[in-house]
Amino acid sequence: MKKTSFIGGIKENFPSGLVVFLVALPLCLGIALASGAPPLSGIIAGIVGGLVVGSISNSNISVSGPAAGLTAIVLTAITDLGAFELFLCAGIIAGLIQLILGFIRAGSISNYFPNNVIEGMLAAIGIIIILKQIPHALGFDKDYEGHESIFDNGLNFGYFTELFGAIQPGAIIVTLVSVAILIAWDRIHVLKRMKMLPGALVAVVTGIILNQIFKMTGSSLAIQPQHLVSLPVPQSFDDFKNLVTMPDFNGFTNPKVWIVGATIAIVASIETLLCIEASDRLDQQRRITDTNLELKAQGIGNLISSFIGGLPMTSVVVRSSANANAGATSKSSTIIHGVLLLICVLSIPVILNLIPLATLAAVLILVGYKLAKPATFKHFWHLGKFQFIPFVATVAAVVATDLLKGVGIGLAISVFYILQGNMKRAYYLSREKLDDADEITIKLAEEVSFLNKAAIKKTLKNIKPNSTVIIDARTTSYIATDVLEMIQDFANIRAKEEDISVQLLGFKTSYRDYERDEESHILVTHKRAM
Repeated sequence: MKKTSFIGGIKENFPSGLVVFLVALPLCLGIALASGAPPLSGIIAGIVGGLVVGSISNSNISVSGPAAGLTAIVLTAITDLGAFELFLCAGIIAGLIQLILGFIRAGSISNYFPNNVIEGMLAAIGIIIILKQIPHALGFDKDYEGHESIFDNGLNFGYFTELFGAIQPGAIIVTLVSVAILIAWDRIHVLKRMKMLPGALVAVVTGIILNQIFKMTGSSLAIQPQHLVSLPVPQSFDDFKNLVTMPDFNGFTNPKVWIVGATIAIVASIETLLCIEASDRLDQQRRITDTNLELKAQGIGNLISSFIGGLPMTSVVVRSSANANAGATSKSSTIIHGVLLLICVLSIPVILNLIPLATLAAVLILVGYKLAKPATFKHFWHLGKFQFIPFVATVAAVVATDLLKGVGIGLAISVFYILQGNMKRAYYLSREKLDDADEITIKLAEEVSFLNKAAIKKTLKNIKPNSTVIIDARTTSYIATDVLEMIQDFANIRAKEEDISVQLLGFKTSYRDYERDEESHILVTHKRAM
């Protein structure tokens, strides 16, 4: 594989790092506010996720930061514990647990996530991104102020009435212009070659300029401050110092803190492993991430973030998707986004506060579309119901509930179809219709487990008296004991009673140690009298 130098990697990945920075900035703030935490805590988590986790992890695409999936846990924990300082101790505990999980190689669990479930999760997140960003695109940004959204308390139809009654024409213009710029940057060959000038940056700058023109001309199209990025602007070093919250180490004596820490560690680790699997699929070079190293990186990141007043983090699909779509080729992009967050928050928060949320919504809507494009649904449809149903069920479940519940439902349905498929593939019948067959050959699969018992039992039950049956196990390396006993009972008891001729071919004397059993034997052969 071609290796890229460090400097070359920075040059090549700066545009994608810039795009991720623009996407991550409002997300870090929004998640902090939704979690009931200080605004800067989300930014700190984003910086640590970029610089620390990005440096340690060997994932080339994934980006870490504060995750929406942890919002409910964090909000409830801060309320129950009564202080954000105590909650930071839970973040430290979560980091330590993740480190332990990495060392005991718990990351291997990610190998058991089916591709259709991972792709379904990505498509669902794409749909959620679009639905969540439509209000910002229309100039309706009250969800940051605690108002109900379409997803709160079931399907909230009143939300639509409030949404369409609060549309801001200026925000719509900025959104449409931004979308046009982003599409042009993707499709026009000359613009596409300008890698050092990403379309997202051009869209953001254009959005700022448009809104400033609206303001200077006194137009009613001017976008109000509540619809712009909102970063804290410290006037002095003391102001900045006061924005950073340090943990209250007395929290380590509180049992509730340990419970919260363990909960965060488990949820954050699962979300991270899911995101890593998804990120590896988004990687054009299909490189494989060391998931155990990733858990260690997340643990170290959460330790540092919590020590300096940041929220807990995970690897995040939204930022990782934006990173992949922007053309990232290495983890340099993730590190660059962390550096930009740090520099800009320290030096130019006033300029960042001019960015309309509408133009950032345009960036995310296109990211969401690429995740949930119709071609993906069409692809799984053509693969058949065993692939399509778990895929579309995961999409629906993640959109309707949350990431972990949705993936759990998708996994359950996928396992159901796997088991159903295994039961059907336990054997091969030479004749489809048992009624008219003079001679029936049942060729067993390479492995026959207890899951196949019902299917084989049903087939044996349907064999008519006076038939000839050959059960061929010459290519079978394993048969579960209960299935073997059922076949023996059929051959030794029922076949004699109903005058069925049975030949058992290739059965071993024992399947407990079948790998060392070199000889195959016919256990029993019963033939009816001629």
